[in-house]
Amino acid sequence: MRYDRLGQIKPLAAGYVPGFGELCSFSPHASNEDDIASSLFQAPRFINPLIGRFEAAFVGHVREGRFRAHGSSGGMASWAAAELLKRGMVDGVAHVVPRLTPGVPLFEYAVSRSALEVCSGAKSRYYPVELSRIIREIRQRPGRYAVTGIPCFIKALHLLAKQDPLIKERLTFTLGLFCGHMKSARFAESLVWQMGEQMEGVAALDFRLKDTARPANWYAAHLRLRNGGVKRLDWWHLADGDWGAGFFQNSACNFCDDVVAETADISFGDAWVEPYSSDGNGTSVVIVRNPQIEELVRAAIAEGRLELREVDAEFVIRTQAAGFRQRREGLAFRLSWPRRGVIPKKRVMPKRGGLETRRMVIYWLRSSISEGSHRVFWLARSLNAPRIYLCWASSMLALYQGVAYSRGWLGAIVDRLFPPKGGEGGA
Repeated sequence: MRYDRLGQIKPLAAGYVPGFGELCSFSPHASNEDDIASSLFQAPRFINPLIGRFEAAFVGHVREGRFRAHGSSGGMASWAAAELLKRGMVDGVAHVVPRLTPGVPLFEYAVSRSALEVCSGAKSRYYPVELSRIIREIRQRPGRYAVTGIPCFIKALHLLAKQDPLIKERLTFTLGLFCGHMKSARFAESLVWQMGEQMEGVAALDFRLKDTARPANWYAAHLRLRNGGVKRLDWWHLADGDWGAGFFQNSACNFCDDVVAETADISFGDAWVEPYSSDGNGTSVVIVRNPQIEELVRAAIAEGRLELREVDAEFVIRTQAAGFRQRREGLAFRLSWPRRGVIPKKRVMPKRGGLETRRMVIYWLRSSISEGSHRVFWLARSLNAPRIYLCWASSMLALYQGVAYSRGWLGAIVDRLFPPKGGEGGA
């Protein structure tokens, strides 16, 4: 796997690679999430068309230790990884951590073998990473492993396990992260540019600095510089700070239909509904599919170590409503577009009709912004002229928000041309 000129990770291969078609998460020859989940979780308590098979779902946070304070949301992902290690259920947990040596990439996968080491992987990393180093370590060092990852990574691991008996034996648990989309490495560079710095001077980057005095969805980026200085900038001041607009989105994300890591033993996301989204301490939504892990979670609740309440599928879906619109309704619309090359096979059928014009414009704008941001940033970077990208991004963001959220004069025009139904926003 190598970074391309746009800051995205791509497979590097000379010619045909046997088995690759069955291994890639987005290949039309690979098993889909339903097939994988039905073989892993054969007798679930619940089955839902959007969140898949599961035993239980919860909302809340970790009460013990510093997991909540150090995590992006309620601390549940790091807690689960640490708990598996403390109980001797695994020998190592693979997760994303800041790279120890200076330079690019800023983040990479590593294996932690103690609960203390797991804490180094807390926080959200909106940065492209890949699994090859971890796969090599799992093959070379015997043991039982848990791997944390976004939906397509967890799916890819299960596809690999079907081909590789050693990986199947050693991959004991998978911990999934809810996902909106993957960013390219250029998103981090854009944040640095907009704080008046260059990548060469960055020592550490926190995409979501936690501030308990503010709502959880008020994101702020934080830089620690090599000269000892620090800088902070709220996302709403960024030219590309609206997540829903899709700046720097990996092109494959346009063809993903899994929001909640349906093939993971347990998966975690943010509770983006009130009153939780206003709680700056952060709140987790948890979906448990593996009975062993459900037992572990319920025991910790009974012991007062976790502050969780059980919720139903509809609650989980509400917390990720925008993601499901993009990955189901929006995906059906995108699949109806003319396309050359590989034709994805998804669990959603192509559908052009039946959508409001406003929604179709939103989905088209997101795809245009995603594709354009890579190319315009490449030009600005090549010419060492950040203003080229920032002016373009600001204009596209204003256009997107005017259509999606009915803001200002543009929103008034859009409302007149394409009246929204039910007051639904474009996120």
